[in-house]
Amino acid sequence: MTILRYLIIMLAMLSLHNAASAQLPDFPLNIQAQLKSETPVPSPGSSVTIAIVMTPADGWHGYWENPGDAGVGLQLDWKLPEGVTAGKARFPIPERLIISDLMNFTYEGQHAFLVDLKIDDTIAIGRNLAISVDAQWLACTDRICVPEQDELQLNLVTGDGAITPARLAQFGEYRAKLASPLDQKATYQIQGEEIAISIPMPSSVEINNLYFFPVVQSLFDYQAPQKIKRGDTEIIITTALDQYRDKETIFNSEMRAILQISSESGIELIAKAGIVKGGFEGGFAENITSIWILLASALLGGLILNLMPCVFPIIGLKAVSLAKFGNDDKTAKREALSYSAGVIFSTVALGALLLLLRAGGEQIGWAFQLQSPVMLLLLFLLMVFIALNLWGVFELSSITMGQRLTQGSGGSFWTGVLAAFVATPCTGPFMALALGAALIAPIYQALLIFFGLGFGLALPYLAIAYIPALRNKMPKAGPWMEIFRKSMAIPMAITAIALFWLLYRVGGIQALTIATIMAIFSIALITIIRRHQIDNKKTAIWPFIVFFCTVFLGGYFMTQAKPPSIIDTKKWVQVVSYDAQKLQEFRVQQQKIFLYFTADWCVTCKINEASTIQRKEMAQYFTNNKIIVMEADFTLKEPEIANMLNQYGRAGVPLYIYFAPNQEEKILPQVLSIKTLKSELKP
Repeated sequence: MTILRYLIIMLAMLSLHNAASAQLPDFPLNIQAQLKSETPVPSPGSSVTIAIVMTPADGWHGYWENPGDAGVGLQLDWKLPEGVTAGKARFPIPERLIISDLMNFTYEGQHAFLVDLKIDDTIAIGRNLAISVDAQWLACTDRICVPEQDELQLNLVTGDGAITPARLAQFGEYRAKLASPLDQKATYQIQGEEIAISIPMPSSVEINNLYFFPVVQSLFDYQAPQKIKRGDTEIIITTALDQYRDKETIFNSEMRAILQISSESGIELIAKAGIVKGGFEGGFAENITSIWILLASALLGGLILNLMPCVFPIIGLKAVSLAKFGNDDKTAKREALSYSAGVIFSTVALGALLLLLRAGGEQIGWAFQLQSPVMLLLLFLLMVFIALNLWGVFELSSITMGQRLTQGSGGSFWTGVLAAFVATPCTGPFMALALGAALIAPIYQALLIFFGLGFGLALPYLAIAYIPALRNKMPKAGPWMEIFRKSMAIPMAITAIALFWLLYRVGGIQALTIATIMAIFSIALITIIRRHQIDNKKTAIWPFIVFFCTVFLGGYFMTQAKPPSIIDTKKWVQVVSYDAQKLQEFRVQQQKIFLYFTADWCVTCKINEASTIQRKEMAQYFTNNKIIVMEADFTLKEPEIANMLNQYGRAGVPLYIYFAPNQEEKILPQVLSIKTLKSELKP
């Protein structure tokens, strides 16, 4: 039916064009048109409402501005005197008419399109204003369509703007047929082949005959049912998209529409791209096959995450634990289960907190905790502790690092918690699909996906523990472990330095000052603990009390820290900061755009930038091929960037997208090389 629809539209457009350019016989019109003014004497500096009144003959109908599956809307070509300008036509709420399985948005009875004319204040009183408009429309029955046109004329004289009671009542009736503007923004979200629209509306508003009329054409499948969900404060409408749609028709932009709420009333609304919570329940996420695919993606993503650079700082801790398994089958299994429990607990807890915050209206993504100065401070101090402990500066049984790491399952559990927590800054292959789906899936499925991610991250260590052949290939415990343990203090120290830089990015000099003071207190505490250990004394409790009070105080002041206004970074490639409106303008101008999402806490992002994106060779390539490079920096909380990530079903960074003129956007791999990037951006 889609091909038939396009043939009908093309023939109708061609007919209208021919009708406009050819001398047609003087046949009576099937839809009569008349031009009326609310006042014949508009005052200078004011607006006057003009009505284009259409009266169809019996059995004939005209079309709304979006005609639906077939037809053509009203086309106007104004001829106005100097100082008079015409606004946008306002259309009454249309009717639905199905002919030959095609959904049409039509008018069968008399209807009026309203246009406001602005009268310049420089026009003198008593001046004649000859108003003329060349109107073209399509008149149809259920069997034939006829293109029609007429030149409508109206003479006005500037005056006092008086309106007669009869005209006031008549135009009041015309306005009553229009939709009332909604004073709040609606939200739409596209997922796969479906679109969900959330429209603010209290449950106290009575509705019947509800229908969503989109102004944008060739996006919706008009024949598909519109599923309606009513909440206390909103209405959610979910329906199918046109499979032959132009995918650039509406991209991260505003969408106008009319929501009919009864047979004679409706609201005019503007919907912006965003998240529609619960809009897709009952869709792909309810499909049992899909949930198993997502669960498998999460498991594979967690498995691959073991190889990602963001997890490297704690590989040493896990390696020491694995090396101590030896031939003790019981201990090996206990330690692996404990470690896995820590990993899974951490991923599920982080996932649950992420979903809870998003349900509260927060626009955040995976690794959201690294956008918090307080959380960065705690991680920084933790890395300082771990680095000093691994180096042998002190032994602290309550943390169970170093030599005590595998003596008891508690140490392995907290190592697992730490492993998952440090792994969150990156999303590797397969993770993007799973985590993106988790943000919109029902709660039990979302938690199952996070469980799968944690299980995948822990899987290699479970395999080693439960498969003796694999465990036997592990190095045996020996003196080398002490050297290895101390060497692992280096990546931990590097991680602490990286977190120190991140603190500056999110909190400026104030954050660095607080972190420095806290680090000094930490070293002082460690010195006291070490002295007690040397003297074989029991560690006093007061240093811990002082330390935790200081942490609490430091955390409070950290919440007041502000990011620096300017960060001076030298880059080979000059980038444009992400802005949804600017991106849309570039696309309308048919520009080539490479958009990359990054964050200072994402190790994979930084490696891709250093090794590929921000290289002199790529700078030259971007320049030669006239490719605009746009950077979406997600280091800080940016709801607009979170929205964009959600549009592409991603819960975190990195994400790389290439927009070529007149083509569908291309999602690039998450791990880049210069060769790969050039190949993907090939003109």
